[in-house]
Amino acid sequence: MSPLPVIIDCDPGHDDAIALVVAARHTELIGITTVAGNAPLDATTRNAIVIRDLLDIDVPVHSGAARPLVREPRHAAKVHGASGLDGADLPPPSGPPDSIDAVEFIVESCRAREGIWLVPTGPLTNIALALRAAPDLAGRISGISLMGGGTFGNWTPVAEFNILFDPEAAAAVFDYGGPLIMSGLDLTHRFQALPHRIEMVRALPGRLAAVLADLLEFFSGTYRARHRSIGGAAVHDPLAVMALTHADLFARRLSHVQVETAGELTAGMTVIDQRDLLEVPDPNCDVQIDLDADAAWDVVVEAIGAFSR
Repeated sequence: MSPLPVIIDCDPGHDDAIALVVAARHTELIGITTVAGNAPLDATTRNAIVIRDLLDIDVPVHSGAARPLVREPRHAAKVHGASGLDGADLPPPSGPPDSIDAVEFIVESCRAREGIWLVPTGPLTNIALALRAAPDLAGRISGISLMGGGTFGNWTPVAEFNILFDPEAAAAVFDYGGPLIMSGLDLTHRFQALPHRIEMVRALPGRLAAVLADLLEFFSGTYRARHRSIGGAAVHDPLAVMALTHADLFARRLSHVQVETAGELTAGMTVIDQRDLLEVPDPNCDVQIDLDADAAWDVVVEAIGAFSR
């Protein structure tokens, strides 16, 4: 079977870096687009280029939205460090991004080739702007597999970071009308960079493995410092890729999901309707609820090993 064509829209971020490795290994990676989120746009774009270079793959990187649609940006330095990828000695990027118009790249790519999956692992600003600029994309793409949301939050009691960063964009994406897969916190907190899992990466030969092991050590350190009880960082983003490439590792539940944009205490909440009532709206989202975490980590380790030299 031919690998699925995907565009990864990301804000690297330690877990975005892992998502890029898995996508490079198991998909036809059409391009990488960047958005402000875990760090400001110049940093997330730089980080995406650095990871692309470490993978030594011929994939373009296009820089996108520097801020949310209507709100002020709030970055995640307390989790990812000021650079967005603190914790490892990274090389400089090989050059600038291929363009500074990620939205145009997404639109042109999806019009030139039907059946691409969009895989956003950061705030959904670029995806919302692309769908607004080209409403026909909803019928041209295979779907959207995103990391975000959940029944609990990590930046407020009810809001996950990617959705909270730009809830208006997220609301537009959840309402776009096509296939949608959500990998939220209920799933991703079951997939942690535990010490023995980081050692599996460190045991691999080559520079990429050493860099990623250092990144995962830093990432897990910030998680342990901020939580009362957690074994390691939740490695959120590669699960949005593996939802497509290794679907057999996951359990899912079709649900109707909406994004709260107006609540004083609940902005950014993904409202997942789990009522057993006839009046519940039809599902608009395939919500991932469980996974075989050990098997999924084996996928990550194998992917890293395939590129680490």
